[in-house]
Amino acid sequence: MIKSYQHKILLGSAILIFSLNQFISGQPEKIEIKDSTKVDQKDIVDIVHLILDKQVRKENLKIKGSGPYFSILPAVGYAMHTGITAALVTSTSFYTAENKDKLSNVLASGFYSQYHQYWFNVNSNIFFEKHKLHLFGDTRYYNFPTETFGLGSKSSLSNPLSIDYSYLRVYQIVYREIASNLFVGIGYNLDYHWNIKVDSLKGRDLNQFIKFQKGFQSSSSGLSLNILYDSRRNAVNSENGTYASLQYRPNMTILGSDQNWQSLLIDVRHYIKLPASSRNVLCFWSYNDFTLSGTPPYLDMPSIGWDDYSNTGRGYAPGRYTGRNLVYLESEYRFSLTKNGLLGGVIFVNAESISKNILNKIPSPIPGGGFGLRIKINKYSNTNLAIDYGFGTGGSHGLFFNLGEIF
Repeated sequence: MIKSYQHKILLGSAILIFSLNQFISGQPEKIEIKDSTKVDQKDIVDIVHLILDKQVRKENLKIKGSGPYFSILPAVGYAMHTGITAALVTSTSFYTAENKDKLSNVLASGFYSQYHQYWFNVNSNIFFEKHKLHLFGDTRYYNFPTETFGLGSKSSLSNPLSIDYSYLRVYQIVYREIASNLFVGIGYNLDYHWNIKVDSLKGRDLNQFIKFQKGFQSSSSGLSLNILYDSRRNAVNSENGTYASLQYRPNMTILGSDQNWQSLLIDVRHYIKLPASSRNVLCFWSYNDFTLSGTPPYLDMPSIGWDDYSNTGRGYAPGRYTGRNLVYLESEYRFSLTKNGLLGGVIFVNAESISKNILNKIPSPIPGGGFGLRIKINKYSNTNLAIDYGFGTGGSHGLFFNLGEIF
């Protein structure tokens, strides 16, 4: 099922980019640039400076402040499942007054499509050094007619099942740092679907959907226990370091869940500068979502494109593969095309596997891959516009875009 086009739209006739470097109200604080290579970097605002022969952003690199660094991406796009779509994506990066080592970020976006689909998302990662806290948030609202392709790795593109639903996701986690870059936390996780409608075309996909998605609404609600290790300095565009997250989530009827079921999510990422003296980065990502016990509703089962930023499975439509357990691997090489950092490129490969039981043999992986272009939107937060062409098996392919790196 195409559950989300959160930051992925097949580009259409035009993209309009505005990137603004703003400061906290009052006197602008000066910012210390720790990485001297950034002084030589250029972004899209520098190109606007050149074209207009006028400064539209105050440059002060030597001494000061913490941002915020604000990037806006209005876009007009087209995708087969959404038609013509208007989008507005904003990225706000900043250092809190209490933490100058890790860059906090809030990513907000809104979409409206030709087929009267609309959806809104807010993702946040905020660090507070004084209390050694890390706050993570993922809030979404969807009204989104879409399609599902059935369960398992052998589903087909030729006979999708049309579904429609409204959806609210609220994930909020509070982490406490217990050692350098190591956090433990507790969170609340809610997935609520309502106004669920499905077409009456009989077949395997309909039978599966009715079996696991009972009634016109469903709720999965539970507390989560979380362990996080994050040595990255900038999560928007990581150049080195490691990210590793483990989440155990028991959904419980006492908290409003329709049924009791448990899941385990393991997300690991690693970044290596290659060569070490360059800005080029070799990246690895492992994303694994397991159902430990019970049976989740169909719409809450692990699915490609349904991670926190809807970025797994480039080359496939979000929700193309769904099942009780998901194993996903991806590797990407990011490289500069210009010395000033304005343009870059990537090549990537990925593979996913869907299984009914984590104790059984993992089915053969489903491969994907592709390449992409990077355009520097804001050199201070190192935010890029990502434009990727991905392809997979069975003729699956598409053009995807993202504000910030995919992982």
